[in-house]
Amino acid sequence: MKLMHVLAVAILSLGLVACSKPTKPDETTAPPADSGAATSGLGGEGATGAGTSTATALTPQQQALAAIQQKNVVFFDFDSSEIRSEYVPVVAAHAQYLVKYPTARVRLEGHTDERGSREYNIGLGERRAQTVRRALLAQGVAESQITTVSYGEERPAVEGSDEAAFAQNRRVELVHAQ
Repeated sequence: MKLMHVLAVAILSLGLVACSKPTKPDETTAPPADSGAATSGLGGEGATGAGTSTATALTPQQQALAAIQQKNVVFFDFDSSEIRSEYVPVVAAHAQYLVKYPTARVRLEGHTDERGSREYNIGLGERRAQTVRRALLAQGVAESQITTVSYGEERPAVEGSDEAAFAQNRRVELVHAQ
């Protein structure tokens, strides 16, 4: 019976570890309409006693966060800061989470592809982050829950100088603080 318990804990732990690994966008294709890469993981494991471990149950807030983190990237068209229609539900899901959990926080990280000057790209990344911020605020999220930062072209998701790489780098990542 103890072996079954240890096996169950091991399987659950592996599942949690697999869920917490960040995913990288596919370098060969443009992002599909519903893509999103998880950028931060949840720890759901705890250790008790000497040499034994048990998985702690996720709180409802952690479960809700894990669900929305599957889609935490909003992609943009070239030289645009307008949220594409296929990403409106992504922003709405994050807004619902933030409204439900008023102590939760999100950082909106604006990014661009490498085309354009450094200064222009910092501004474009900021405009993208502010667009997502305004969409969250319009859905009832408190200003105090949101911070924004623009990385411009400095933190590409994908290295490369072709349209597939450019498309994956034009994004805002929604990073939740825990």
